[in-house]
Amino acid sequence: MLRLGTGIGWRPEIAEAVEAMPGVDWVEVVAENVCPGHLPDSLARLRERGAVVVPHGVSLGLGGADRPDEQRLAALAERAEVLGAPLVTEHIAFVRAGGRLTASPGLEAGHLLPVPRTRDSLDVLCANIRAAQQALPVPLAVENIAALFAWPAEELTEGQFLYELAERTGVRLLVDVANLHTNHVNRGEDPAEALDDLPLEALAYVHVAGGVERDGVWHDSHAHPVPKPVLELLTDLASRVSPPGVLLERDEDFPEPAELERELAGVRAAVAAGGGAPPPATATASGPDAALSAPVQPVPPAQPAPPVTLVTPAPPAPPVTPVTPVTPVTPTPSGTPVAPVTPPPPDSPDAPRQRLALAQTALLSALVAGTPAPEGFDRVRLGVQARALAAKRAAVVAKVAPELPDILGGAYRPAFLGYAHGRPMAGGYRRDALDFAECLLRDGLPQDARTRRRLREWWLDRAGPRPRSHRPAARLARATRRVLLRR
Repeated sequence: MLRLGTGIGWRPEIAEAVEAMPGVDWVEVVAENVCPGHLPDSLARLRERGAVVVPHGVSLGLGGADRPDEQRLAALAERAEVLGAPLVTEHIAFVRAGGRLTASPGLEAGHLLPVPRTRDSLDVLCANIRAAQQALPVPLAVENIAALFAWPAEELTEGQFLYELAERTGVRLLVDVANLHTNHVNRGEDPAEALDDLPLEALAYVHVAGGVERDGVWHDSHAHPVPKPVLELLTDLASRVSPPGVLLERDEDFPEPAELERELAGVRAAVAAGGGAPPPATATASGPDAALSAPVQPVPPAQPAPPVTLVTPAPPAPPVTPVTPVTPVTPTPSGTPVAPVTPPPPDSPDAPRQRLALAQTALLSALVAGTPAPEGFDRVRLGVQARALAAKRAAVVAKVAPELPDILGGAYRPAFLGYAHGRPMAGGYRRDALDFAECLLRDGLPQDARTRRRLREWWLDRAGPRPRSHRPAARLARATRRVLLRR
């Protein structure tokens, strides 16, 4: 088994601190934030000195109804090869919905959303993971996620769901103990019970992170110190199995390097309190290529993955009649509802995918497009999730287009949240920034002439020339542009 040791999530904001930090055996990097041809100097230096770098994907959407996108898989595979990674990791989540299976426009969440723990969802997830395993050059591990809400009429507990997933696919597990704590607070799930059911023989490594509780809801922020309950869960896990690796995640509000070092020391102490020492890394002495020779093999192409040998089988879940998925009616850009798609026969191979697609699209449409909440969901919790998604969207747009909050000042956030209400993201965050600015200008905002002029100049500089076309949408775009140029 590959022994990673103690690691930290590499982020550009703390790159120098991570390089200088003693006792860091390995790092994890968000895969989508790495350009294979232009690795940051800090990552290159870490690799040169023998630290393992693991790419951590956030956009595959393995828990979604669609099959994994081949281009996204190829990009993840390329990053694994460039970084010399011994494995890659992703999430048990869906991040988009709609499209072909529902005959409706595609929707992007911009966030990791929980999958229903049902047989349909498990079947689709297993098929998607097998496809990913065949496309990747190294083993895949998947992470349990945090959730603000629960799906109605679930058929399996989290432990049972992960147990069957590992048994059927041979996939490794990245267990996030902070997410177990989040689901305990938000969904009333017993984290010790989840650990009882987990196939810890399939453990790849462990995540630890901080969060914050507001109004009885725990937000997995990755921007706060690791709380005591999360460290206690790490100790509980370490009492059951020696973790091959433990990694501290931090994405926002980075503290001073000394504080990060104290958090890492707390992580090591929590592992030691579980009855074992922090695992020593096996790849640092002879460089990252040594990790590739560890006895961890990807699933051979076109072959079924070998089952994981498990110690104690999980008890069978009681039969539950699932709630019939609500057929979503997602507004098109023109506001005309899309007709519902005809379900395939129940015995069709695509039937589970389509049932899952309809359910996920109805949910995501309620969260980002303002359609009614599907039956059986806690509407209050969906409201919390919808506001959290909008707030995250505003924060990311502010990062990719920092000129917008600079131009608009304190009016940026309320203006963006007003724009985002009922307007799903249509083409990534940079496109979202342009659409937001165009929407404000079209409405004659901001009212201050100087601010409006600055915003117009910013938008014109980035929107660029539009291709000639006789299509009505293109004519409308050109007309809008002419109006904006006159203002």
